[in-house]
Amino acid sequence: MAAPLLALREGYSPLAVGFLLALFALTQVFLALPAGRYVDRHGLKRPLGWSVLAASTGAGLAVAFPVFGVLCLSALCTGGATGVASIALQRHVGRAAQGPTELKEVFSWLSIGPAVSNFIGPLSAGLLIDHSGFRAAFLLMALLPVATWFWIRKTVELPPVLAVPGAKTQKTWDLMREPLMRRLMGVNWLLSSCWDVHTFVVPVLGHERGFSASVIGIILGSFALSATLVRIVLPLFASRVREWAVVTTAMVLTALLFGIYPLMTSAWSMGACSVMLGLVLGSVQPMIMSTLHQITPPARHGEALGLRLMSINASSVLMPLLFGTAGAVVGVSVVFWTVGLAVGAGSHFAWQLRPGTHPP
Repeated sequence: MAAPLLALREGYSPLAVGFLLALFALTQVFLALPAGRYVDRHGLKRPLGWSVLAASTGAGLAVAFPVFGVLCLSALCTGGATGVASIALQRHVGRAAQGPTELKEVFSWLSIGPAVSNFIGPLSAGLLIDHSGFRAAFLLMALLPVATWFWIRKTVELPPVLAVPGAKTQKTWDLMREPLMRRLMGVNWLLSSCWDVHTFVVPVLGHERGFSASVIGIILGSFALSATLVRIVLPLFASRVREWAVVTTAMVLTALLFGIYPLMTSAWSMGACSVMLGLVLGSVQPMIMSTLHQITPPARHGEALGLRLMSINASSVLMPLLFGTAGAVVGVSVVFWTVGLAVGAGSHFAWQLRPGTHPP
């Protein structure tokens, strides 16, 4: 949140802000597949150590030089670090789980972490910006990744998955030959676009309506907080819910919320929509990750996670640029409505994730 707000205050256009946000995903596009293979070979700690170093360095550069060009470099560093760390953590947790129910439970718990960070980050950044300036916000973001290493340093690595002797070497894109994988990737791409558009549009709408950085941070933070709450509740119902049903319902509700969000003019009404959207979208990732681990061979979990990350971040590179261009031409409200229509139409593919369903 701090980087696009600083760019807006310096007079940069929504298109430039879209370019800046796209850079957070650009590194992940190129690193995701190599990182997935690297994680399959080395496990959790080594990839995470490199990620902590890159994230702290990137945010530290913004502290020293809070100008647009350096913010772009910081976005590349921190975005790439986040991607590699997420692949390592998701693979470790997925391998530790036993059975579909436990997969849904552990990924619900794991997904609480990003949701909490999405609450703490915008809220603390907004407060620091209003009271101490942008450098203080960037400094906090440079220090937070270091805590990650202290939390995982004593984690016991899982034994490596040995390749079958004489097995034919498979290409990453072979994973996409499976119909379920193709549908899952398409649904995941549409839903990740919703997070991107919300992250992009709320600061722009808030800036246009004269909201302070703290208010914008609270609106974004309320989205993350509600996503956290639904992920805390999900493990209690893991044995009763089905992945495809949760994802299909979430896509339909997201389309409806995107239709009314731009019509909300006050901070309170935008905050209410943000909370409801967080509840809906927060339920999706554990279901996606559970399905992914069930349809992927154990020795290729990291590779599959890298493929997923690459696909959604390729979108995250292009989408903010598209959002920025569309926002400058027709207004950001149209961006919300267009993405909402696409997600509503895409709920058909989520419905096809039902067991035994085949593509037409």
